[in-house]
Amino acid sequence: MKKLAILIFFFGITSNGFCQLQSRSFEAIDSLQLIQKKKIIVFIHTDWCQYCQKMKSTTFKKQEIIQSLNSDFYFIDFNAEEKKDISFNNQTFKYQPTGNNVGVHELALQLGTMNNQIVYPVLCVLNEKNEIILQYNNYLSPKDFKLLLEKLKE
Repeated sequence: MKKLAILIFFFGITSNGFCQLQSRSFEAIDSLQLIQKKKIIVFIHTDWCQYCQKMKSTTFKKQEIIQSLNSDFYFIDFNAEEKKDISFNNQTFKYQPTGNNVGVHELALQLGTMNNQIVYPVLCVLNEKNEIILQYNNYLSPKDFKLLLEKLKE
């Protein structure tokens, strides 16, 4: 009986103590903004980008970052090589093939292009009107990302 109580206690702590990062879809943003206005943080990445994967396994695993993203922002985890059409901001964006099994999504280019190129990972921050207010294309450590989130909350 004691073991059962300890097991229930342990699972209660782990399920309540650690929250998941909520990733929204572009299509859901318009209706979410009607309920509560928030800035949107779009993490643009690819499967082959080592720095993208490092951010996923470090920065986006920190509980204080997860809590801040979930409560203060709308977060979108966006693979730049997504092949489905995406409707956002009264436009439809499509995947653009650039070769055999290679290409990039128009929306990734729209949000992530800086100095006429896209370099992954990209963080794109949009205001409540879906206007770009910040673009950053580099790995961000948990410490630096936390500082960025604090500035964005102001």
